[in-house]
Amino acid sequence: MFAVMKTGGKQYKVQAGDVLRIERIAADAGEKVQFNEILMVGNTIGTPTVTGAGVQADVIDQIKGEKLIHFVKRRRKHGSKRTKGHRQKLTLVRITEILEKGADKSGVKEAVGTGSVSAAALAALKPASNKPVKAAPAKKAKAEAKPAKAKAEAKPAAKPAKKAAAKPAATGADDLKKLSGVGPALEKKLHEAGVTTFAQIAGWSADDIADMDGKLSFKGRIEREGWVEQAKELAKG
Repeated sequence: MFAVMKTGGKQYKVQAGDVLRIERIAADAGEKVQFNEILMVGNTIGTPTVTGAGVQADVIDQIKGEKLIHFVKRRRKHGSKRTKGHRQKLTLVRITEILEKGADKSGVKEAVGTGSVSAAALAALKPASNKPVKAAPAKKAKAEAKPAKAKAEAKPAAKPAKKAAAKPAATGADDLKKLSGVGPALEKKLHEAGVTTFAQIAGWSADDIADMDGKLSFKGRIEREGWVEQAKELAKG
């Protein structure tokens, strides 16, 4: 007679006398264990397991499987390589008996994986009664009177900066906007540089022109627009 049992997430077709390597179970060498998750016994197919069926086995030894090498390589500019070895923990067992019925009353220790919880352990976790447990009312903490913090004195709002009033044109200044290419902004620059009359511009030498060009970043505009000749004509009135 054969049976199909499940342990460690895998299924095994077994019969008495078979030696298996299964995922490690919590048992010592020489112990007798019983597998209760039986999917099929002989011609009886479980739904999903066969009630009352079991497979008993003797634990021969706790072993490790063959070493597996896991190699990872990242092919990039700054790539990396990593080699990692692994040996799966296994249990070596010998099947001794297949039970079609009465496995739940055999008294043999159930085979439980090292990473799983047995049925007995799950039953121990269940509460003794179905009555809901009322949580103890939390004690209301007395609010301690905290001394009122002195309000920070409000800082006076910063006064908005007054816009610099435009400087009035110097007394007796000419309307320099009459020169070609001179607008209000350029006229203001000339006034700030101390140039207010046509007579001043008419008397500029080549050095004066170069100096004013560099000072006000005119980039040759004075000669290009012919300000000196225009100023001489405008100065005559």
